[in-house]
Amino acid sequence: MEISNRDGWAVMHGLVLGTIFLLAFAGGLAGMWSFAWKLVTPEGVRERLRRLIVGTWGMAVVSWAAVITGTYIVYPWYRTAPPQGTTGAALEEYPRYFLLADPSLDLWHKFGMEWKEHIAFLAPILATAVAVMVTYYGPRLADKPLVRYALMAMFAVAFAAAGIAAVFGALITKNAPV
Repeated sequence: MEISNRDGWAVMHGLVLGTIFLLAFAGGLAGMWSFAWKLVTPEGVRERLRRLIVGTWGMAVVSWAAVITGTYIVYPWYRTAPPQGTTGAALEEYPRYFLLADPSLDLWHKFGMEWKEHIAFLAPILATAVAVMVTYYGPRLADKPLVRYALMAMFAVAFAAAGIAAVFGALITKNAPV
């Protein structure tokens, strides 16, 4: 079994970076949920705050790395145009055109890749916003349950956008690998 350069970057983009972001979501959500004065001591708040700041910034960085590798490394291979007159099985080397040539597969590009191209960018944007707000509020976040709930909601939307993009990416790659 051999892994090509393209396969390696696709694995780094989806399986490594994407998985780290999606798995870290649970820890970040639990950390924010339990970040309240009534649940921990002042020393516990300080310790949890450090973990929350490092965790949210780490998730933001990982999500940006996933989006950047997908957009600027993997995606151009997906969009490579075939030589004029290429049809049939030869289109398998050109994933976008392979999907669009088959009416039973064209929805993978028309909806799935459009989601990945546009909506998936919400994940790093929202993850960064959450990290900024956690850093800005610091220990005061323990006194502000509504702010924490808003941050958890932003986190959940980021998770949903990334999770749906991950499912589409896996299914598109199954039908038309880069």
